[in-house]
Amino acid sequence: MQKLIIIFLSLSFFSCVTIRQGNVGVKRTVGKIDEKIIEPGARFYNFFATRVIVVPIKTENIEVKLELPSKEGLNVTADISILYHIEKTKATDIVGTIGMEYESTVILPVFRASAADVTAKYMAKDMHTGNRFEIESAIKDQMMKLLADRGFVIEAVLMKSITLPAGLYQAIEEKLQAEQDAQRMEFVLLKEKQEAERRIIEAEGIRDANKLISEGLTPQVLQYKTIEAYRELSKSPNAKMIIGSGGQPILMEP
Repeated sequence: MQKLIIIFLSLSFFSCVTIRQGNVGVKRTVGKIDEKIIEPGARFYNFFATRVIVVPIKTENIEVKLELPSKEGLNVTADISILYHIEKTKATDIVGTIGMEYESTVILPVFRASAADVTAKYMAKDMHTGNRFEIESAIKDQMMKLLADRGFVIEAVLMKSITLPAGLYQAIEEKLQAEQDAQRMEFVLLKEKQEAERRIIEAEGIRDANKLISEGLTPQVLQYKTIEAYRELSKSPNAKMIIGSGGQPILMEP
């Protein structure tokens, strides 16, 4: 009976925690961080002296809305997603040196500084057009330079929506329309040029053909063609009157 009481009292000092997939556990015993992480699964610990901190290592998403400076000094409002995850082997370091408020303490300040540095090199319209991917990649790379050693992996920075200053949208649309009109006119001019070249080539072909024909029409050839014409006419059953003197015949039908 005494043994059962001792076992019961011993077990009463322990608790169970379940670490789910996509997370790891970090054990803090009497204020000291255990360097060994706790893998997913059920774990027992002494709840009087120990605390198990669950740290997510799966991909996390931070939604941010802020104003970004542009090269010409305008402010562009952007809705941005930051996708990141924590390196599994760095979980204990992050909890011990930063704590669980790492998003507000480290990630967001680094993001804001990196984003401002990058967008200040681009025109406001660049954030709304084809340079968006380039800007996103540059912000991500700059964040990784500052956070990689701390155990954070920035997977992507996504600029989901951009709100340009008033009047700039219209200016961008007018510019795009002008570029489209210029491309359309360039196509028309190219087509006209090709058509003119085709006509020149066709005229040169006709000229060369006529030149060859005229050079080949010697008196002997003309006389031979005349004889051939007489021969073909003689095969016809219809009555005909042919007037000729060896030159080009004249055909008269009754």
